[in-house]
Amino acid sequence: MFKTFKFFKIFLIFLILVLFFIFIFSQGHVYRQDELEYGVTFSKKQAESLGLDWKKVYISIFDDLGVKKIRLPAYWDEIENQEGVYFWEDLDWQINRASERQGEIILAVGARLPRWPECHSPSWTEGRLKAQVENKTLDYISRVIERYKDNKNIIAWQIENEPFLSHFGDCPKFDAKFLDQEIMLARSLDGRPIVITDSGELSLWIGAAKRADIFGTTMYLNTYSNFLKSYIHYPITPAFFKFKKNLAGLFAKPKSWIVIEMQAEPWGPEPYQDLSQINRDRTMEIGKFKKMIEFGRQTGFHEFYLWGVEWWYWEFKQGRPEVWWEARKLFIQ
Repeated sequence: MFKTFKFFKIFLIFLILVLFFIFIFSQGHVYRQDELEYGVTFSKKQAESLGLDWKKVYISIFDDLGVKKIRLPAYWDEIENQEGVYFWEDLDWQINRASERQGEIILAVGARLPRWPECHSPSWTEGRLKAQVENKTLDYISRVIERYKDNKNIIAWQIENEPFLSHFGDCPKFDAKFLDQEIMLARSLDGRPIVITDSGELSLWIGAAKRADIFGTTMYLNTYSNFLKSYIHYPITPAFFKFKKNLAGLFAKPKSWIVIEMQAEPWGPEPYQDLSQINRDRTMEIGKFKKMIEFGRQTGFHEFYLWGVEWWYWEFKQGRPEVWWEARKLFIQ
């Protein structure tokens, strides 16, 4: 009886200490709404998949929404669709239009970049030896940075996208040593900050944050689980992100912590344009958009890149402009 009581006492003390630790690490400063900064990620591929004129979407992002911060993927399979033949026209156009409007650009390079299927290697790399593909990847990264490093509106280089989440997407096995090679190459070519990103809900952040000058997390609440075959809502609060940031901060010291991908579009078992309106609304609509913005504010982050600007425009053209108008309030203050 005495041993049982002693064990229970030790367990209770341990539990109290754990809860106290979680409480302490879940604290942090929360900014006022007018102190926050917002940007977007734009994907030419995504705009085209929605049947949109991608150039019109892009110009509207700046001239109508008033966006001043944008993340652009330099898709390898678009730049070097044929081995040794480089097509720069579309990316040049995007960067030039953003620069004319004094937009701040994060340029993402690497084989793994935003939007499905996550990895965007050219088809001609298929069947090549791993070392050969890696050398070609480094050559492509070098060419992108060398081409654009004189543009002062590019504020940072993102190397790969959520590289530690390699099980998600149609991608080869993750190699941390090769990621380090990519980062080392970028640093040797230009002195601007390096962005490394990681999943907000499914990763620990430490490996990514230790390599980053700017660490970027994703932030999702409502998704579809292929494993569970159902729509899900993550049972988390803003304190979850404060806890992860404070914990990772014990091991990594990036200069900035940002939300690089905040959910602002639907997520379903198939492309959202193929879903019914009811199913799209299950993961994103105007009410959930507003809640997501407030959720993000309460996490204590200061800078957010919203994910879904192509959907806002598509919705606008479908006669549902509410999210586009609501988003505009974030950028025109």
